[in-house]
Amino acid sequence: MAAIARWCIRHRLVTVLIWLLALGGAATAAGLAGSAYTNQYDVPGTEAGRAAELLKDGFTDLGGDTDTIVWHTTDSTVRAADVRQTMTRTLHEVERLPGVGAVTGPYGASGTGQISEDGHTAYATVTFDRPSDEITAPQAQALVDTAKSAGGDALQVELGGSAIALTEAPAVHLSEIIGVVVAAVVLFLAFGSLAASMLPIATALVSVGTAYAGITLLGHVMTVADFAPMLGMLIGLGVGIDYALFIVTRHRSGLRRGMSVPDAARTAVATTGRAVVFAGATVCIALLGMLVLRLGFLNGVAIAASLTVVLTVAASVTLLPALLSFIGMRALSRRERARLAELGPQPELPTGFAARWSVFVERHPKLLGALAAAVMLVLALPTFSLHPGTSDQGNNPASSTTRQAYDLLADGFGPGVNGPLTIAAQLDGAGDRLAMDGLPAVLRATDGVASVGPVTYSGGGDTAFVTVVPASSPQSRDTSALVERLRTDVLPKAEANTSLRAHVGGVTAGYDDFARTVMGKLPLFVGVVVGLGCLLLLLAFRSIGIPLKAAVMNIAAVASSFGVVVAVFQWGWGSELLGLGGAGPIEPFLPVIMVSVLFGLSMDYQVFLVGRMYEEWLETRDNRRAVRVGLAETGRVINSAAVIMISVFLAFVLSGDRVIAMFGIALAAAVALDAFVLRTLLVPALMHLLGGANWWLPRSLDRWLPRISIEPPECGVPHAGARRPAERDRSAGPGGATQPVEQPLEAVEAVREGT
Repeated sequence: MAAIARWCIRHRLVTVLIWLLALGGAATAAGLAGSAYTNQYDVPGTEAGRAAELLKDGFTDLGGDTDTIVWHTTDSTVRAADVRQTMTRTLHEVERLPGVGAVTGPYGASGTGQISEDGHTAYATVTFDRPSDEITAPQAQALVDTAKSAGGDALQVELGGSAIALTEAPAVHLSEIIGVVVAAVVLFLAFGSLAASMLPIATALVSVGTAYAGITLLGHVMTVADFAPMLGMLIGLGVGIDYALFIVTRHRSGLRRGMSVPDAARTAVATTGRAVVFAGATVCIALLGMLVLRLGFLNGVAIAASLTVVLTVAASVTLLPALLSFIGMRALSRRERARLAELGPQPELPTGFAARWSVFVERHPKLLGALAAAVMLVLALPTFSLHPGTSDQGNNPASSTTRQAYDLLADGFGPGVNGPLTIAAQLDGAGDRLAMDGLPAVLRATDGVASVGPVTYSGGGDTAFVTVVPASSPQSRDTSALVERLRTDVLPKAEANTSLRAHVGGVTAGYDDFARTVMGKLPLFVGVVVGLGCLLLLLAFRSIGIPLKAAVMNIAAVASSFGVVVAVFQWGWGSELLGLGGAGPIEPFLPVIMVSVLFGLSMDYQVFLVGRMYEEWLETRDNRRAVRVGLAETGRVINSAAVIMISVFLAFVLSGDRVIAMFGIALAAAVALDAFVLRTLLVPALMHLLGGANWWLPRSLDRWLPRISIEPPECGVPHAGARRPAERDRSAGPGGATQPVEQPLEAVEAVREGT
């Protein structure tokens, strides 16, 4: 690491130009190639997946995206002459729009059932000539503008569908801007230097910008979810600014101790930079753990997020030291530079709130540990009611046209109309066709079914489907129960004595299958991620207790943050107030992605906190002192890093995307709990209670394990909080063991108490 830092400092201009060239080249290539993301979460091989394949092979004209125009009037009915004339003219205009393949309205023979029973609501279906991921935002906006022009005081016109959702995406990345501004303010307050506070921002923006363009290109070679770029940006800004913060903090410490600018930057990268690489590796390992699920949809997310983390780590240990050498002594504030010039280098002692807090935790470990555990347990309770499912436009903000169209359809035609089921079958002979003809009657007699459409046959007559409208909403557990009942009871009886094999598909069935597949593999995934993380910590800290505690703490952070997500999004506590839409289920892939991200991020704090404790333990073999010094010396920087990360994550709530908002709130809650409850309260309390057992490792295992060092001591330079040799006065303790006597931390405690 020192050699890398030395080269980047000596060739600082070349280093900066290389990164700018990478950013510009990737952005140019991404702009020319365009995006190729997907919002299809289908899992091949499932029941719904087989139904979709039958429809795709048998009905080639069903491949285009279908959207809905809904109109509603309260003064008269939609059959009134003026309403009918206005909407007929509008539908003809829509039909002539570029990209529109067909429009089916309620006023013709093909529009049977598209007017509500009370006559106040009607809808038309608009079928594009291509799938939703190939429709451009201008095409969708033209449809919205044309349809909305028919509205007035007495006629409400709203639109829904996948293509329409493109028009509701935020035009400006407001969330990223707010997150970066808040991070810059926190950094300035922490450093007191404008130049130093801008470096973590600049490093993160360059690396994340390059990664964002890289993810765009990645979408052309593999399946990448449409939310992957935003997720990568969310993670990248958070960890990128934090990693740079840790390195800049160590660099500033070296300057205050009288080191030259190149030496301080090189030492910061050689020590804290190694911890950053280790922490980034744990994040990538946790993210790439999603590959064990063997789901193409999640593979792209894992690789995209890992690419972002790799680039942020690379920028932190290459671009950042080059920038540090450019600003020179301006990494310190004016007051710090003046003090250094007047008094010379001074020893840095942990003082202030962090030192007092570490002493307080040491005195009351049982009480504080129990309090922290109670907080985590209470917040985790909502997790037990987690209902995995996929949100739809009924969860959009109440003011959006997609949400209003959804509500109008539900009020006029029943809640199930927004999520019809499709039963598809392949036919082989007259017996199968006869059974298929009798299927609608059987379905109408099934509990939970509101209506059943006619059987539709393909041109060759070998494939057929029937549409079933449930009596409950798409996200209702009753609809999921209906899907299961159709598959296990109703359809097997209808297929008896025939070769007919019908499959239940549609949006709700697909979501249920996806959720079942993902949640079924979740235990394996958690086991792999936790196991790999524990192995890394075992190698780093030569201890059995440290990895086990880390695993328990990380699981606690995940459970508690999910409790917050369930309360906000599933129970709807404040979701409308925050502009996040109505209550609904939790995305089934969220637990998988969040476990990997949260486990990786929480490992960062574990590495920086326990790493300093371990260093002190190796030096003194005094567990109480190791825990106290480690907490005192790392508490401030961990808390500053947490505030920055929380600010960045919460800013993404403003993204306008419900999924990204879920990630933002879950990550912000997890980081807050991890930094302010676990790492500064529960972890040190438990380590005080366990004493020397924290560092126990069987001798036989110790001989076989390879030795790695996360953050080696600075060669020839005392650690920022270490005591100089003259200050290390030891006396013999029991059994001849040397014991440290009164040190600066104890002096701080004595001054605080006035003794």
